[in-house]
Amino acid sequence: MKKLFLSLLLLLTTAFCFAQKTEYTTVSNIPYYNEATTKTDTYIKERCVLNIYYPKNTKGFATVIWFHGGGLSGGSKELPEGLKEKGFCVVSVNYRLTPKVKGQKCIEDAAAAVAWTFQNIATYGGDNSLIIVSGHSAGAYLSLMIGLDKKWLKADGIDANSIAGLIPLSSQAITHFAIRNERGIPETQAIIDEFAPLYHVRADAPSILLITGDRELEMLGRYEENAYLARMLKIVGHKKTTLYELQGFGHSMTEPAFPLVVKEIQKIVALKKK
Repeated sequence: MKKLFLSLLLLLTTAFCFAQKTEYTTVSNIPYYNEATTKTDTYIKERCVLNIYYPKNTKGFATVIWFHGGGLSGGSKELPEGLKEKGFCVVSVNYRLTPKVKGQKCIEDAAAAVAWTFQNIATYGGDNSLIIVSGHSAGAYLSLMIGLDKKWLKADGIDANSIAGLIPLSSQAITHFAIRNERGIPETQAIIDEFAPLYHVRADAPSILLITGDRELEMLGRYEENAYLARMLKIVGHKKTTLYELQGFGHSMTEPAFPLVVKEIQKIVALKKK
């Protein structure tokens, strides 16, 4: 009788857990500029859209905004497998690309997409105090630029310090090579100006998790740029910077990085809900 009771209990528990499994849904190609702006520019209408992947019938979930890589000149919005079904929402963003537009426009688009998320995620059940901004390579650069240089989000009435966390994967910390290329500056000539995350280090920035590949396998000096950024943030008094180097992995290091990304998001959520 005892064995039968335990078997029934296990069966009911399994059935309950199965019934409670979170379902996710996706809404695609939502414009993040207003209609008046979208109508003025066919390229904005084509590129400036985002997808929302979120847990159904859930309230107060965190959201990670994901910017794709591609050197600011290629790529398109994507939903990484490593971020699926983790209890949070993923907003995947397209932005205009160089050389069709200047690199500055890529940053403007990224800021507009983040502002849209702050203003609209509650409609889908999200908590706009739990918005994390992430991305790989060029997308990571965009996340750092809008998170560190407050002017980009300020244009849309958003304080960059409202971002719960920044998680850039293999970002440039100096001025992006696409922007240097616009000026005829070679990739190997480092520049730090207003278009460099390093130019905007500040003590009160959101928490930052920097992740790169192996310094010997990464693109150009990508690890060293991130190490210098981490050091300068520490020097100015920022107390929430962490740097990981994924040894044995090159620039395409997203898959081994995603467990670290998910863990960081969970940590941010836990701290916010204390």
